[in-house]
Amino acid sequence: MLWLWIGGILLAVIVVVAIRDLTQKKHAILRNFPVIGHFRYWIETIGPELRQYIVAANDEERPFNRDERSWVYASSKKQNNYFGFGTDNEVESSPNYLVINHNTFPIVSPAPDSPDYDPLYRIPCAKIMGGYRQRAKAFRPPSVVNVSGMSFGSLSAPAVEALNIGCKTAGCLQSTGEGAISPYHKKGGELVWQIGTGYYGCRTMEGQFSLEKLKENIAATPTVRALEVKLSQGAKPGAGGILPSRKITPEISKIRGIPMGKDCVSPATHSAFHDVDSLLDYVEMLADETGLPVGIKSAVGQLPFWRELAALTATTNRAPDFITIDGGEGGTGAAPLVFSDHVAKPFKLGFASVQRVFQEQGIAENIVWCGSGKLGSPEHALFAFALGCDIVNVARAPMLAIGCIQAQKCHTNHCPTGVATQNKWLVRGLDPTLKADRCANYLVALRKEILLLCRACGVPHPGMMTAEHLEIVNDRFGSQTVAEIFGYTSEYGLPSQTDREAVSKLMEEMQNTKP
Repeated sequence: MLWLWIGGILLAVIVVVAIRDLTQKKHAILRNFPVIGHFRYWIETIGPELRQYIVAANDEERPFNRDERSWVYASSKKQNNYFGFGTDNEVESSPNYLVINHNTFPIVSPAPDSPDYDPLYRIPCAKIMGGYRQRAKAFRPPSVVNVSGMSFGSLSAPAVEALNIGCKTAGCLQSTGEGAISPYHKKGGELVWQIGTGYYGCRTMEGQFSLEKLKENIAATPTVRALEVKLSQGAKPGAGGILPSRKITPEISKIRGIPMGKDCVSPATHSAFHDVDSLLDYVEMLADETGLPVGIKSAVGQLPFWRELAALTATTNRAPDFITIDGGEGGTGAAPLVFSDHVAKPFKLGFASVQRVFQEQGIAENIVWCGSGKLGSPEHALFAFALGCDIVNVARAPMLAIGCIQAQKCHTNHCPTGVATQNKWLVRGLDPTLKADRCANYLVALRKEILLLCRACGVPHPGMMTAEHLEIVNDRFGSQTVAEIFGYTSEYGLPSQTDREAVSKLMEEMQNTKP
């Protein structure tokens, strides 16, 4: 009788816990996997001990190690994102170890009770997007940190909605990804509409580009601030995008203009243009017809393309308003393994190569440079700014902020947290309102730490970071500055006095217009 009584109590407790898990909206794992989902949190609690003695160290997991994920999770929840007892990195014997050279007399951050304190840690871009070509709708990006392209289809509807609302709260731009503008992109966050090789949202029935449909969608979506022509992305350049058929719903089919029941594979190249010259014509046509700034996004492979692009930009009065360089280490929902692992240069190498080409033509300052490819932690973003980026785009870190646990099931439609799936049961676990706050918290925290790093180096804005502020230590007790490693000259690596004055004025204006 005693065992029956105890068993009855346990069963009742399990039922109560299950009901609570199914009805709460705070944790997607618990909502999708009631009761058993608690084991994940219990194991995570003792994870550091298990990894330290049995599995792996905090900085060994990939693509994002435990330290990186813990920082994102804590920041998104406004929890303590500090770490204690000093670094566990091998700072002297690790190859390619980054050292940020601080200033002996750093810039002091305003205290929370100071009138200069900004709780959103806003950092507007130092350049006007579309300003050089004087586009009708040129604007200054309000944030140097923005959300990179992730399509509805690859991500679930609540995930896209959470990201959009989070961008609105944090004052960031969200790229639509190549999957067109969905209703979930229209929650108030400002957009960069990415136009891929499939022309989703602006295509004919035959899959060709349609200017008429492009203009119709822009007119219906006033939050679109810029257009981005996607040539390739770092995780699968030269292969085109892939949306497995198992993730295509009737809604996605309608939005993209694609059939049900078969994989949605974007062509490897565009049909609206065929070379650099026609690409520039296409960019100028889009800008003239819409008034919006128009840029390109590409991974970096063979350099002749970039040399020709820079030469024609310098001599023909045609130019992209911004260039997004994506690194080969960037993420994707689905790609052949060999493309993810071996095709396209890593971000630092690729960006520096292209930046030097445009610098040789004397036109690098005319373009807003955007970095993309695993830049979601403060030190990686700072490295991008030091190489010459004006803004950075992040994707997987915001996914972590809204619940992703790096299960790496994006291509299977079985994402356990409802982020990268169209499975109705799994999607229901993601509450977009709560996750939007976490997205915004992460974006603000990233800006905060970037700003703190800049101030530690003695500069008020990441646009004033240079390749001489950073040093790389090798495993032989030697080091070089990033400027030396990537061949940046002093004139190239350091901003002019005029630039310093412009950035300082910008930051002062920002403080005077706090919400």
